[in-house]
Order: sequence, then C-alpha cells, then structure tokens
Amino acid sequence: MYRFFLGFLIAAFSMGAFADGDAAHGKTLTTVCQACHGPDGNSAAGSFPSLAGQNPRYLVKEMHDIKSGARQAAPMTGMLNGLSDQDMEDIAAYFAEQKIKGGAAKKDLVAEGENIYRAGIRRKQIAACSACHSPTGKGNDAARFPALAGQWPEYVEAQLKAFRDGSRANDGTGKMMRTTAMDLSDSEIKAVASYIYGLRD
Repeated sequence: MYRFFLGFLIAAFSMGAFADGDAAHGKTLTTVCQACHGPDGNSAAGSFPSLAGQNPRYLVKEMHDIKSGARQAAPMTGMLNGLSDQDMEDIAAYFAEQKIKGGAAKKDLVAEGENIYRAGIRRKQIAACSACHSPTGKGNDAARFPALAGQWPEYVEAQLKAFRDGSRANDGTGKMMRTTAMDLSDSEIKAVASYIYGLRD
C-alpha cells in the first residue's frame, strides 16, 4: 500500500475550523502581495507562486506557517506580521475567487509527467499526485491539500526539491510530501511540474 495513506488520515483528522473569509475586504489587504503574486493572484514570474484559484484553507494554513516560522519563505519575511487571523482568512478568500491563467506543458514531458501525476511510480512506491490533489489539480480544500493546476513549473520544482531535501517540512507529522518527494529524481520532478502547469481545473 502506498505511503501517503497514513499521512492523509492524520491531516484529515487534524483539520481546524475556519471562519468564512470576506473576499472584498481581502482584496483591500493584497496591495503588498501584488508585487510578487500579481493583482489577481497570477504572478509574473515562476519564482513566485500564483495564488489565484488556490484553496482558501490551504492558503490560510500556509500563511500561518510562514508567520510562525514553521515554513521558511525568505521573500515573505515580515509580510504577515501585522495581519490578524481574520485578515488572512479574507486574503485567502479573495485569491480563491480569482482564476489562475496557467500555461502549457512541454510536449516532450507530457507522457512522463501525466503518468507520475495520475499513476505515481509503483517501483518506488510513490503515490499518484491525483490521489490528494485531484485528477484535475483542484486539490482538496477540506483536507487543506493545495490546488496545483496551472501553477508555475519553476515553483513546483522548487517546492518538490525542498520537500525532498527536508528544507521544507510543514507537511505535517505524516510527512506526506517529504515521503513522496524523497525518491523523485530531478528529471521526474521536472516532468510532473511541467504537466501540472498545463493542467486545467
């Protein structure tokens, strides 16, 4: 059995309750976010994640993790310090309502990327990405699994490598992403990241 199931159960049962965010108020708080993430949550460069269409519970979790130091993200240093819990809920609600633009997968990477995303790598006991992030890449908001469809390949590659080397470790006690990424090669990471970029919800 694939290694992600235990982590999935831990994450599912450890979910907290979230208040409803006010997207209109959230928009007024995103001025500082726009320089890196774009006015509508579509960043202009792959070094910064696009936040448009992202699941709000996941966004709130990541903002809390960055603010607390559980996730290291140098460009975000201090950016969240003045925000209340409700402010972060509101920002997440605004970005969740936006539409991600995405792009196209590289033709020579589609077959390998699709196979990894949809079937995993059985010989390495790596689970399919679609198991948690859905076949369309929309993620699972209730479990706080992020939407991936249309995300910059450069960003996805960087995060998978960070999980692989342990420099990103805010995937819970089940270590779902660290376990999944630990046996992925650079070429496999590149292929699945390219495929994700071309996914459409």
